[in-house]
Amino acid sequence: MAAYPTPHIAATPEDFAKTVLMPGDPLRSKFIAENFLTDAKLINNVRGIQGYTGTYEGTRVSVMASGMGMPSIGIYSYELFNFFGISNIIRIGSAGSINNDVNVRDIIFAMGASTNSNFARQFQLPGTFAPIADYKLLKTAVAEADKLGARYHVGNVLSSDTFYDAQEDANERWIKMGVLAIEMETAALYMNAAKAGKRALGLFTVSDHVLKGEALSAQERQNSFTQMMELALKTAVSMEEEGL
Repeated sequence: MAAYPTPHIAATPEDFAKTVLMPGDPLRSKFIAENFLTDAKLINNVRGIQGYTGTYEGTRVSVMASGMGMPSIGIYSYELFNFFGISNIIRIGSAGSINNDVNVRDIIFAMGASTNSNFARQFQLPGTFAPIADYKLLKTAVAEADKLGARYHVGNVLSSDTFYDAQEDANERWIKMGVLAIEMETAALYMNAAKAGKRALGLFTVSDHVLKGEALSAQERQNSFTQMMELALKTAVSMEEEGL
């Protein structure tokens, strides 16, 4: 185990709860801490990547931003899993729907995360690795979504290395494979969790619809995904109650 603090996280393992909610946007991390957590304490602000620990329904929970893209979440999730002893990371982010049945503001659970990234090459596997969610986290979160009456979908997402893709027909190929939406982090998170023997789940609110041309504003994305936030927090509480 490496020494800490790391170049990216100025904290100690004791500063974190066992479950960390991980939005991409540091301001979303701050919003969750201020609006959902009790006695939230800022535990990291290196490079403006805000991390907080507080309590939710009496359970200790942490929330820390990941930044954008697989290289960024690859760093933060690796350090949290391997240096800070985190058991569970729940990514709570936005995604762009590429499925006509998945609408803006719907919730998506990433059962799998396809990718156009070379992130897996570092593991030198003799084949193709399929990044998937931890089943216990997924099952627990879906059960909480049913309790909340959320409109949700469970399936495959695309973790893309490119926001602006030079191949204009790239989305059409993923649509034909049944991919629900596009985001930019989850495949790396799932691979890091698998390598560390830890648990991870990607949970998204649909912020825009690629096919229909619909989109939420940056302010709406930052502050209005409250059902997804509550769902992730309740999942964290359930995992703590089971000692996971």
